[in-house]
Amino acid sequence: MTSSLFPPEYLEARASYRAFMEEHVYPQEHALDREDDDAAVLLADLQRRARDSGLWAPHVPPEAGGTGEGFLYYACLNEEIGRCHWAQLVFGCQAPDAGNAEILHQFGTGDQHRRFLAPLVAGEVRSFFSMTEPEVAGSDPTTLRARAVRDGDEWVIDGRKWYSTGAEGAGFGIVFAITDADAEPHRRGTMILVPADTPGVTITPTVVMGHTGRGWNTHCEVSYSGVRVPVENALGGVGEAFLIAQKRLGPGRIHHVMRWLGQMQRAFELMCRYALEREAFGGPLADKQTVQNWIADSAAEIQACRLLTMDAAAKIDTGVDARVEISLLKFSAARALVDVIDRAIQVHGGLGLTDGTPLAGMAMRARAGRIYDGPDEVHRMVVARRILKAFRDGDGYTFA
Repeated sequence: MTSSLFPPEYLEARASYRAFMEEHVYPQEHALDREDDDAAVLLADLQRRARDSGLWAPHVPPEAGGTGEGFLYYACLNEEIGRCHWAQLVFGCQAPDAGNAEILHQFGTGDQHRRFLAPLVAGEVRSFFSMTEPEVAGSDPTTLRARAVRDGDEWVIDGRKWYSTGAEGAGFGIVFAITDADAEPHRRGTMILVPADTPGVTITPTVVMGHTGRGWNTHCEVSYSGVRVPVENALGGVGEAFLIAQKRLGPGRIHHVMRWLGQMQRAFELMCRYALEREAFGGPLADKQTVQNWIADSAAEIQACRLLTMDAAAKIDTGVDARVEISLLKFSAARALVDVIDRAIQVHGGLGLTDGTPLAGMAMRARAGRIYDGPDEVHRMVVARRILKAFRDGDGYTFA
């Protein structure tokens, strides 16, 4: 099935990533999990090796400094990259930097490319995306409150954001700020590039599901108090934040799902192998009907997610509007990810709750997937509304 989804050159590239991970990444997974100074040194060495191997930044094209060839290509690679939480960072294609690089490449000026995009893609700095706010529903961006007021040649930003992933130690953020509160709701906001060391920016890591993390692996609250940046730091046009957010979040959602495919498949393999090895009540767990049902259900769900992902990626590459496909994919894959990992933990019993396997860490991160970049309920609403509108307009909806 895999060979029928991708051209041979994609599979050859994927094999290179698999070989690199088997030789360099998996053996160091526990060391990277410690998130200490030694882990940071190790990570830098792995990133150097990835660059030297020609495997760096597969999410953006060569003209932006990467090695990418489009969404389907990137989806193919992520079935390998996504298997280990740290691999996206090793190969320089981590969230949120991947999505930030894409909108900088698409909407940034030449000066912004030089100051922000080039060092970001090169791995010289990291970035964060500053949109969600604690006081309002993240699922409804028309309620955002952070403000940016123009004062001469500067924007003055005030507000409070949270869940700014990777903000600790980042070089800059892309801030969604309201610049015209009286405009039509979807024309009120502007994206503004803010260096993290600008006076008035305060970054505080948040404890998420018992985990604080370090550097890239943090989710932070970011406060802006009288933060001043040049007006030239507006990304895209004034009032275009909603447009740019959709351009970023749509691809960002499919990026997440691409990586989830790797997580699901790794959990599935661990479940199957352990079911064959572990014996209870007179025979291997693999002989128990419940376990067999879990394996069959997981295989079906993973393959459905794969096909949805590749379909959406191919449509994006050809310029087709894939908003329905991306929303379908986001909520269905988020649920499948949680379920597959949970079944794998259940098969492993107590071992699945320890650091003896990667499953416990997978489970912690997977649950958040049903909330970030739009909760399941909002994506279901989007899908239903667009399908019903198509029928209401007399066109109907096709699955082609």
